[in-house]
Amino acid sequence: MNGLGFSAEVGQPELVDVVVFFSFGFDGGNHINNLFAIGTDRDRADGTDLGEVGDPHGFVSVLGEHGQVQKQADDPDQTHGVEIYGLKYERNGWVAMILVLCYLCHMSETTVQPLLTAKDFATDQEVRWCPGCGDYSILAQVQKVMPTLGIPRENIVFISGIGCSSRFPYYMNTFGMHSIHGRATSIASGLKASRPDLSVWIITGDGDSLSIGGNHTIHLLRRNFNVNILMFNNQIYGLTKGQYSPTSEEHKITKSTPMGSIDHPFNPAALALGADATFVARSMDRDPKHLQAMLLRAHGHKGSSFLEIYQNCNIFNDGAFEIFTEKGTKLTETLILEQGQPLVFGAEKEKGIRLNGLKPEVISFADGFSADDCWIHDETDLYKAQILTRMFDDPNKEGHFPRPFGVFYATERVCYEDLMAEQLAVAEKNKQPDLDALLRGKEVWEIS
Repeated sequence: MNGLGFSAEVGQPELVDVVVFFSFGFDGGNHINNLFAIGTDRDRADGTDLGEVGDPHGFVSVLGEHGQVQKQADDPDQTHGVEIYGLKYERNGWVAMILVLCYLCHMSETTVQPLLTAKDFATDQEVRWCPGCGDYSILAQVQKVMPTLGIPRENIVFISGIGCSSRFPYYMNTFGMHSIHGRATSIASGLKASRPDLSVWIITGDGDSLSIGGNHTIHLLRRNFNVNILMFNNQIYGLTKGQYSPTSEEHKITKSTPMGSIDHPFNPAALALGADATFVARSMDRDPKHLQAMLLRAHGHKGSSFLEIYQNCNIFNDGAFEIFTEKGTKLTETLILEQGQPLVFGAEKEKGIRLNGLKPEVISFADGFSADDCWIHDETDLYKAQILTRMFDDPNKEGHFPRPFGVFYATERVCYEDLMAEQLAVAEKNKQPDLDALLRGKEVWEIS
């Protein structure tokens, strides 16, 4: 027998290509001379030939019991001696056959999750947003990203408050809840505390999260629950037909401000940093690739991720972010933040941002400057992140800064649910609690 193979694909072909492959052959003495591969290969998930048995140009990734890579090499000889299921993978010998059979038995007892696509995350519900609403794009990008996360749909939950964006859970084929105005963050906190294993996503708008729900939003951020907040910012109340919101610009004329708003607007990214959020980012509905990248970054962060998404309300606030999204102005009015890269922008990347002390300045490469003179983005630097969030000028005013998009800040801090679990573990080990003693406390006075 020259060779025998078995393979199974796991994951999404576009982003996560995984192949489990077994191949072995016999020499002239009827002994197994090679266990070619038990492994993963990003480039060969489409079924490309892995090479002849014993051919050293192939790949080898020896996997452990739960699929983790224990050792990877281009040459099968380099994997000699790696243990799997308590046995060692040998270049030669019948032990190779035993390993194959062990792995096949393991596969037969394992329920392999079917490959999911964006369509698997769509529901049979009619999407009831106005034609042309930016919410459609956001929904599409979330549905495209979900299959790549490798999380079963039953372990994903979308929780929303009240508003146009809050219809989102109806359109996601996962668990979800259309909850109370401004309280999605509170409900999500309780869910995460009781079920820390779930992937929890909060869908909210600028009114829902920063007006009636503002208090709940900042407290979730400071507590640092491991949840994802997607804040759709359209700078208007859309569901109630066009009143000004906490993010509407000054002098905004709406049904509730016929003479123009005299309120100063919130800067959501700066607000999130002020609440000690551990992840703050911004994207837009009309840049699908960037939005998908930010969704993946938000999911990958352990802690509260706050992602502000500029979303066009084409009925009550059409064109609010047009200067940042349209082809003719986008390159000169937006600043794309990339970790470790200089802050450059412009139609020909001919401008940049440098720091003069703690003050940012726009520089032109036509004046002798270059990218080497620019500020290098460091998303772990809180102080520079605060400066970036304050680049929030009115784009219609002379001398304004470009608007930053990307990750402003990302840091690590222990999550609330983890600390709570530690306290519960300690409490369970302690003696039976005395409620009377707890209520009495330690402060006791004797009155004579």
